[in-house]
Amino acid sequence: MTKRFLLAISAIIIIGSAYSQYPPVFKNSIYGHNQKVGHYANVRGFKMYYEIYGKGEPLILIHGNGGSINNFSGQIAYFAKNYQVIVVDSRAHGKSVDTGDSLSYEMMAEDFSALLDALHIRSCNVIGWSDGGNNGLLLAIHHPEKVKKLVVTGANIWIDSRAFPADLLEIPDLLLDSLSKLPQTAEVKNAIKVWKLVYQEPNISLPQLNSIKCETLVIGGDHDLILPTHTMLIADNIPKSNLWILPNSGHSTLINYKNQFNNTVESFLKTPYRIIKGMNRIN
Repeated sequence: MTKRFLLAISAIIIIGSAYSQYPPVFKNSIYGHNQKVGHYANVRGFKMYYEIYGKGEPLILIHGNGGSINNFSGQIAYFAKNYQVIVVDSRAHGKSVDTGDSLSYEMMAEDFSALLDALHIRSCNVIGWSDGGNNGLLLAIHHPEKVKKLVVTGANIWIDSRAFPADLLEIPDLLLDSLSKLPQTAEVKNAIKVWKLVYQEPNISLPQLNSIKCETLVIGGDHDLILPTHTMLIADNIPKSNLWILPNSGHSTLINYKNQFNNTVESFLKTPYRIIKGMNRIN
């Protein structure tokens, strides 16, 4: 079988599974389908679906491309013990249906800003995975007053060989080609719109990263689909950043290392940032 045939099959699987790129067990999760805590907010021309768990300081969770609320099934209950957890289906994902033709990270970051306004939340902590990390970076860049602390795992600021292994760079193009050959249902058109994000964006500059004011924890796997050197570059250009590269880990850090991820992130959220210079680096 050729790579193009395999990608065509993959495209069909993606459509059939509501684009979920994560473990099938999440399909049986109550998260993302919990009528008791589920709500819609009229945000910038569409109805944005979200669920709220727990009480305390607000913490918003932003999933990745092709994902949905249930991708945080391993985090929601844990953080809801001490935080007001707001978990959201991004525009054109899950229950947040968007019939428009265009989609961008900038647009999605503005959606999250508008949702915070609708919920009367002036500032919150943010955890973003993959594309959700890209959205978190842009939210912190464009609305610094709204992000208290930021955690990103598997985020990227560019889409070329500086960010991705060479063997992965052609996949979005081939996948879009495969999707274009399927019957153009509303579902397929939405999948094309969502996957074009990976093909075209983001384009975040280093000066933009340097403008981020909040304390930021930058996470990646040492075998992530985002190159560790790129993850390090992101951390190096955010003034108040911590860096965590997980050994023997791919892109799904918060799934495969759930307990370690949750504990480390909680510690980051609770611990004040400290600047370590000079001989203090020995400690």
